[in-house]
Parts: sequence; C-alpha cells; structure tokens
Amino acid sequence: MQRFLWLASSHARACLILGLLGGLALPSFAATLVVWLPHMVAILLTVTALRIGHRAAMGAVGDLRWGLSAVALLQTGVPLALLGALMLAGLQDTSATLAIVLACAAPAITGSVNLALMLRLDAGRMMQILVLGTAAFPVTVLPVLAFLPQAGAPAVIILAAFKLLVVIVLATGLGFVLRHRFFPLPSEGQVKALDGLSVLAFSFIVVGLMAALNPALRSDPLAVAKWAVLAFAISYLLQLVTLLVLRRSPLRRVAGPLAIGAGNRNIAIFLVALPPEVLAPLMIFIGCWQLPMYLTPMLLPRLYTWALRDG
Repeated sequence: MQRFLWLASSHARACLILGLLGGLALPSFAATLVVWLPHMVAILLTVTALRIGHRAAMGAVGDLRWGLSAVALLQTGVPLALLGALMLAGLQDTSATLAIVLACAAPAITGSVNLALMLRLDAGRMMQILVLGTAAFPVTVLPVLAFLPQAGAPAVIILAAFKLLVVIVLATGLGFVLRHRFFPLPSEGQVKALDGLSVLAFSFIVVGLMAALNPALRSDPLAVAKWAVLAFAISYLLQLVTLLVLRRSPLRRVAGPLAIGAGNRNIAIFLVALPPEVLAPLMIFIGCWQLPMYLTPMLLPRLYTWALRDG
C-alpha cells in the first residue's frame, strides 16, 4: 500500500488527469457519486488535515498579520466587489453571477497544497492559507450570502454557515487527531505516503463533481463551452492578477501560494451547506470549474516562474 501511495505522490499530475478523464468517461459511475459528494468533501477535509497536522495549523494562527487580511480580501472583498459590479450591470439574478460569486467566496481547494508542491512553491505557506481560509470561511461567507439574491432567507444563511462550521471542525479535528495518534513525527516516507493519499482523494472527488458534464456535452455542448470559458477566466485571471499585484510587494514571498489560493477555490464546499435547488443550475459549472484547477500545474508553471523570478 505504501508503495502505491508513493507512486501516486510521484505521479500527481497524471492522477489529476485520470480523475478528469474518469469524470468524463464514466458518466454512470460519476452519477452514483453525486449523492455522496457532501460526504466526500468532508473526507477530503479530514485527509488534508491528516496531511497538514495541527502544528501547521498552529503556525497559521501564529502568522495572522498577512494571513487573515489576505483571507478576508479573497473570500469577502473580492466576491462582494464583483457582486456589486454585476448588480450595477443588472445581472444579479443570473446563474453566471451566482457561479462567479460562490467561486470567489470559497476557500482554497483542499488539494491546493498538492498544486503548490507541483509548481515548486512554498507548500508550508499554502498550508497556512488553506487552514486559515477554511477555518474563517463560515464567517467570511456570511456577508456574501447576505447580499446574494439566490442564497435565500437570512435564517437559511445562518443555518448554512453553522452547518459548514460543524463540518469543518469535525472533519479537520478528526484529521488532526489521526495525525497526532499515528504520525506524530512522520518520516520522509510517511509524508510521501500521506501526500499520495491526499492526491488520490483529490483526484477521486473530481469524478463525482464532473457528473453533469458528460450528459451536458451530449445535449448542449455550447452551454458547456460557455461555462468552461467562464471557469477558466475566473480561475486564471484571479491567479494572474494576484501574481501581478504581489510580485513587487512586501508579500512577494507568499505571492505564489496566495495566487494558488485565489484561483483554485473549493466551490464544492457549498454542497454541504446550500440547498440542492440553489446549486442545481450550477452543477455543469461545478464540473467545468474542475478543469482549470486540475490543469493549473500543466498550463501555468511558466506564468509562476516568470512572475516570481528574481529581478
């Protein structure tokens, strides 16, 4: 088993591609996973916490000066600014607006540490952003949902935020306990095995997240193309803008991880909080949203190298 996990860790890019292909090529299997997506999101949080460990979480708490301000800006400031602009354009009730705002309000994906490793960025800093963003999410998302017309009544919003908080606390707490109990001081081989486990969990969940894509491609490929263009535009523009803004700033040392966190958001986390009828119009987008994220290590390494090079 350990050798298998090492293999997954060493071939992380291939695992991501296989996950994407599985979501497209196995529509029946993907469809059976849809009802389990909330549980899979919780499991992925547990696996990520197991990989990170409580020491990294404490490190995140100890570095609040840039961490909390970055999380507040990315998860509250950016979506509210975009929502305001879209409202001025009269587009507040569209599915595209819902997709844009929710994607920008979500924390970094749980596989962001793997993305950082594949792009040779500071994975420790990425862990801090992930932990802070996920922990603060029930708070940062409240003002966004309050101004979002499709989100529902305030009572629904408060219940959704509380539900998210419970899921996050239980899932990450279990992961930290498992790490403390079984891997208090992991060896290099154990860390690599945990990386492999994280990669496999990250690659498996995408199969269910892309369940809506295969039938949509058959029935309305133009709609899928439009959602895919929107997904790539949101993800890659957020990464580009973050890199350009921070590459010459005092936060240059964390520009790479922050860019990963800005453009690779865990929109699937809303599956455990918002009612299915709210997210139903977005299932095709959620499938398309996986494409730019899972392809980031293949398509954007030169961008990161150029933006973060010395001089």
